[in-house]
Amino acid sequence: MLTHDKIEKNIGLMIVLMILTVSVAGLVEIVPLFFQRSTTEPVTGLKPYDPVRLAGRDIYIREGCYNCHSQMIRPFRAETERYGHYSVAGEFVYDHPFQWGSKRTGPDLARVGGRYSDEWQRIHLLQPRDVVPESNMPAYYWLDRPARSDDIEARMKALRRVGVPYSDQEIAGAREQLKGKTELDVLIAYLQGMGTELKQTK
Repeated sequence: MLTHDKIEKNIGLMIVLMILTVSVAGLVEIVPLFFQRSTTEPVTGLKPYDPVRLAGRDIYIREGCYNCHSQMIRPFRAETERYGHYSVAGEFVYDHPFQWGSKRTGPDLARVGGRYSDEWQRIHLLQPRDVVPESNMPAYYWLDRPARSDDIEARMKALRRVGVPYSDQEIAGAREQLKGKTELDVLIAYLQGMGTELKQTK
């Protein structure tokens, strides 16, 4: 019979029981989410990222923007008054991986879409302190170069395998949409689309 004394004196047994406890608790919390419509169905108006925004999202991740910026507004008054409606899972069903988080070195970006003009975003990325004097964000001057397009079809096909509903026609025309775009252009397109679907339905 297992007693506290036996478990506390046998480190191997204690590790096994801890792993078992954490695993069961995790399953109990996570598995039900796969069956809730609010976490698996997109909000009204949500569409998969077009090739331009998808390329911008990849740059956002590549440059580590998520290290300082959350894309999750928590359901607290202080958050919703500052940023808008709290984040819901249905906004991010096509995100792989999603960019939720609580890091707030910089402001939350979940509802940044349409808040500022494209030109403001361009200046902010190239010379942040020209528009936000107290900003400690670095200048991303190297983004003013052509956006990579040679692998966009492969990325869209990979996303389709995990459930993003891209059609063959959308994939076939992806490279054309990126023609003439810079990394700065596609990143701004991604930023300008953040949170706009939920805004439109409220």
